Amino acid sequence: MTTNPSNTGSGKLPVKVKVGFGIADLGGNLFFTAMGFWALIYLTDTVGVPAALAGLAIMIGKIWDGVTDPIMGFISDRTRTRWGRRRPYLIFGAIPLMLTSWFFFTAPSFTDPVQLTIWATLSLALLNTAYTVVNIPYGSLTPELTTDFHERTSLNGYRFGFAVIGTMLGAAVVLPIVNSAADRRAGFALVGLIFGGIMAATFLTTGFVVREKPHKEEEKQGFFQTYAVVFKNKPYLLVALTYMLHLSAIGFLSGILVYYMKYIHNNEGLTTLAMVMLLGVAMVNIPISVQVSKRIGKKRTYQTAFAFLIVAVTAIFFFGHILPPTFTLIMMAIAGIGIGFAYVPPFAMVPDAIELEARKTGIRREGSYYGIWTFMSKLGQSGASALLGFVLAASGYVPEVTQGPSTIFAIRLLVGPIPAVVLVGAMVLVNFYPIDEKTYEREMGA
Repeated sequence: MTTNPSNTGSGKLPVKVKVGFGIADLGGNLFFTAMGFWALIYLTDTVGVPAALAGLAIMIGKIWDGVTDPIMGFISDRTRTRWGRRRPYLIFGAIPLMLTSWFFFTAPSFTDPVQLTIWATLSLALLNTAYTVVNIPYGSLTPELTTDFHERTSLNGYRFGFAVIGTMLGAAVVLPIVNSAADRRAGFALVGLIFGGIMAATFLTTGFVVREKPHKEEEKQGFFQTYAVVFKNKPYLLVALTYMLHLSAIGFLSGILVYYMKYIHNNEGLTTLAMVMLLGVAMVNIPISVQVSKRIGKKRTYQTAFAFLIVAVTAIFFFGHILPPTFTLIMMAIAGIGIGFAYVPPFAMVPDAIELEARKTGIRREGSYYGIWTFMSKLGQSGASALLGFVLAASGYVPEVTQGPSTIFAIRLLVGPIPAVVLVGAMVLVNFYPIDEKTYEREMGA
């Protein structure tokens, strides 16, 4: 298969390429949402894993996932096939991703807590590894498709338009699918199969539509030498650490939201409406954020996103439990502005940092960079998931009963002050990111 030059380069990309590239993140964010919003409550309330052990299983699965990310990035950078470095993994990794998704959401028949915890840990490790095989090469395509400063923002605008669709599906259709089945166990098994099929289809589509530029240079450095270069790239580390905090905060909000609706507003079904409002507003704001970014810069746009999220979660903590559910839904819509503004900037910033390093060395290490990027983001997610489970367990949480005051307060903390503090840290950290349009164009022209 030959490379189509019109698909790559430093200029404008055809819409077909942007759409073909972006669609894989529909499946990617379907996975992210299913795991972020539903994995913990699926394990505690359907499988029957105690809350602390469920949080531990998710954390171990994420840590394992994070370890495999840099390895996959290293392998991807050194892959040479007639289809390219990245596309074979999207094409041949899609079906294993579907099967492991189905396996995880098919609850086992045994009931021993230790056995259930071991099963949860192993099934999560399998699922996360399958996702790593397709996701690291997919993310690594971003810097390769264009070197244009603003075209990268546009490309990621398409990507995260699809991402919001995937997130909306993951948030909005789980309960309807579960409720359509004979019981929750059968319902979640159906969720795993349907979601796995969608993920496989989207990654296959990108694998067949997008073409890669040929790479003649060979990376001769070993694993640790390669990653020593990655960790010396300070602009990259700043945005990667910011994104880790960003996802950690979102992990707290997404993981606890269904508990908040179920046990504070006594209406689990409101979770679906809240997520539709959150993500519907986010989808509208993604193209707005692209235009705002061109005016005020990627960094300031990212900080604006954090500000909206901080206001929303803080308001929910102070007033959500004493006001009608409508107030919480309105705050979720405000949070949606922040979510929409937060999608594109980090994924438009990190390719700039990677490109400037490649410009200096002549070696492209996109896979290695995105391996660490994903490792750090999952580290943030795993920490949030573990803390969710530990805090709920410490507060005396018992599934499917009216919760006591300590548990209600714990849920409020996890939806408000804890993510707010993390977001403030992210806002401060990203302020030190040094690459703006003038800096980028100057370095690229040097």
